[in-house]
Amino acid sequence: MRVIDKLIEKNKAWADQVKQEHPDFFKGLAYEQHPEILWIGCVDSRVATDLITGMEPGQLFVHRNVANLVPSTDFNSLSVIQYAVDYLKVKYIIVCGHYNCGGVIAAYNREELGLIDNWIGNIRNVYHTYKDEIEALKTTEEQTDLLCELNVKQQVRNVCNTSIVQNAWKKGQEITVCGMIYSVKDGLLKDLGIKYDSTETIPDAYIFK
Repeated sequence: MRVIDKLIEKNKAWADQVKQEHPDFFKGLAYEQHPEILWIGCVDSRVATDLITGMEPGQLFVHRNVANLVPSTDFNSLSVIQYAVDYLKVKYIIVCGHYNCGGVIAAYNREELGLIDNWIGNIRNVYHTYKDEIEALKTTEEQTDLLCELNVKQQVRNVCNTSIVQNAWKKGQEITVCGMIYSVKDGLLKDLGIKYDSTETIPDAYIFK
């Protein structure tokens, strides 16, 4: 069986099951969406957003890229954030990384991979900033795990540093930006304890006047 045929067959089985359990489910989704969460994650095939969160279609607005980055020059992620904030009025923006992330490991190893080197250069900047803290750990796994966490925290700050989020806060819109990380070893999410919900919670140097 061709891959496409297999996907279509599995899709039909899934849709039929949903209709049996919730006959009006697709009618409700057909014309509008009201997700409360914008999820910014990694494209890694092992990190299936809806599955690991137990969410249903329509509950998460999802943006994924290599190593869950939010660079200030990436119009793709910025466009997603603006649509989620200005039009969908999401209440939460969650940046979620994962341990054993290929992009993070490549940045850690300083591998030359081609065009993607320009993308994961953002992670090398994180490594340089926290070099002493990372290299104080004994094993490579411990060091890359920490770099995965630090990368998430930096991307959370990058989200908060956008004029999109700050303008929403200034207008009184309730948005909480936070970071999580997923373990491919046990399937569990971990709250990284980083959270921002107003311009008062970020450094002055990054606040637009």
